[in-house]
Amino acid sequence: MAVIAGIDIGNSTTEVALGRVEDGKVTFLSSALAFTSGIKGTTQNVAGVRSALSQALELAGWNKNDFSKVDLIRINRAAPVIGEVAMETVTETIITESTMIGHNPSTPGGVGLGRGETVLFADLDKCTKDKPYAVIVPGSVDYEKAAKGISDAMQHGINITCAICQNDDGVLITNRLPHPIPIVDEVRAVDRVPLGMQACVEVAPPGRVIELLANPYDIATLFGLSPDETRQVVPVARALVGNRSAVVIRTPLGEVKERRIPAGQLTIMGKNGKREMDIDEGAEKIMALVGASHPIIDIFGEPGTNVGGMMERVRRTMSNLTEIPLGDVHIRDLLAVNTQVPQKVVGGLADEFSLENGVALAVMVQTVDLPMQKLAKAIEEDLHVKVEIGGIEAEMAIKGALTTPGTRQPLAILDMGAGSTDASFLRENGEESLIHLAGAGNMVNTIIASELGIDSMDLAEAIKRTPLCKVESVYHIRLEDGTVRFADKPLSPEVFGRVCLLHSEDELEPLPLDNVSMDKIRTVRRKAKEEVFVVNAIRALERVAPAGNVRLIDFVVLVGGSSMDFEIPTMVTQALAGYSVVAGRANIRGSEGPRNAVATGLVLSYVDEINAVNTGVVHDLGDLSEASK
Repeated sequence: MAVIAGIDIGNSTTEVALGRVEDGKVTFLSSALAFTSGIKGTTQNVAGVRSALSQALELAGWNKNDFSKVDLIRINRAAPVIGEVAMETVTETIITESTMIGHNPSTPGGVGLGRGETVLFADLDKCTKDKPYAVIVPGSVDYEKAAKGISDAMQHGINITCAICQNDDGVLITNRLPHPIPIVDEVRAVDRVPLGMQACVEVAPPGRVIELLANPYDIATLFGLSPDETRQVVPVARALVGNRSAVVIRTPLGEVKERRIPAGQLTIMGKNGKREMDIDEGAEKIMALVGASHPIIDIFGEPGTNVGGMMERVRRTMSNLTEIPLGDVHIRDLLAVNTQVPQKVVGGLADEFSLENGVALAVMVQTVDLPMQKLAKAIEEDLHVKVEIGGIEAEMAIKGALTTPGTRQPLAILDMGAGSTDASFLRENGEESLIHLAGAGNMVNTIIASELGIDSMDLAEAIKRTPLCKVESVYHIRLEDGTVRFADKPLSPEVFGRVCLLHSEDELEPLPLDNVSMDKIRTVRRKAKEEVFVVNAIRALERVAPAGNVRLIDFVVLVGGSSMDFEIPTMVTQALAGYSVVAGRANIRGSEGPRNAVATGLVLSYVDEINAVNTGVVHDLGDLSEASK
């Protein structure tokens, strides 16, 4: 009798299947899951392995620190995947002498367009009646004092057409004036607004966005610009698109400069030769090139460019973590997705951003034996348990998937994790074909964070995994599918009017995304999932299907953490329906759902290898250790 721990080290989580092997049969004792520590496939994983195995021992009824109960640990061959974002033709807008303000404060004052010369609130008594003014109100002036000062100036015949405030006082000020004027508030760097310059302030009505200051030709009309000057203000207008309020200030010596950062050229080395293309041609052409270059030997980026820097970082990171020479680190797959990347406008006063085209890239580094052997040795030294490297993830996943009730050979599996999408096809005669592709849950997080301007990957993960709702009153919410749900008791004031994550009927988490609609967040989330998971599902199955024809596959089982998502399995199933393929989420061992497939397969493969040795019908022992032999 032996107790075997199959441990699947993934990019995000580490899973354990603990089984007792006796008389050629296995009885599973427990399963457990912990977050992966460090980059998958490196010695940093030891802490995550210890945590997951401790949980499994405790669930099996043993002391969680009594690792002596385990006779053998089998780990998967981990293929590290690193995903980053490389921007295509990014335009960095540099504005000298502060020529614009544009953002979405929650309470701008008034409606319409105001144009005038900028003047400090403290200098209103120096204004003359022969020209219009735009008043600058610093944070040290409260709304009552500001409203009184502006009202007095208006009553003395001073033509005040608009205002720019540092505090959140726009509505409070304009409501106290003899007649309303457009006011942009919440401008933190109001002290940097140039004085004595011509300014235009535009505030759109509720539910609308600005029109004039988001159009370069209207800006040219307002300021009397030449064609060359109009060309220069295009980045300004583009950065203001979609805002409810904005300010544009013309400075005689100011200018707008554009610096285009080259996205760079991608070089793919395949067995059939070398192919090159520019990143800014877009994701579709990149993926066509990747497909034409299969099988890929290596991928390089042009030095001194965005994509060149990304590829170099990937190689250097893996080299540092695994101690493999830099020249021996090879990239074997790449997934590209078109995205929008918010770029900060340098010189703006209110953290203005302009959406630029970008290409999100995920790459897979070639698996080598050396780092896995080091990891196995590190686990042995830490836990004092014999460790061996089991089979490839896709092979192990299909063994685990076959424990799903109602499945049989021939069968294809899609293992959708955090960093990679793996596929395997098991024919009736026992032959297997498998593939590892770059891009999965982490790439979806990267795209969501990029397009929504989120700094926290934990928040991006929560948005990916959780349905949305909008709190429309203290007693009801509107779900993202349009349905309305009523509450038995008043909802918390902090969620009122906010877009929230619907963790449960009683748990709403307001999102810190001001002025981003629920529909926009949902669209970004679904688009990211479709362009990563659905595209990779089809791409993986085409690689393992007989003659590359997905229609020749009858059954597909979805496994991996991403298969537990509330909409990914449905998306993939709908996409595969067009190929007349029956697809569904796995239920490993009839109890684990889509998780634990690889860990379960590692235990089952050990049993198969031992039985094969005992019966003397071994054809290929593969990676059997001396202990199992």
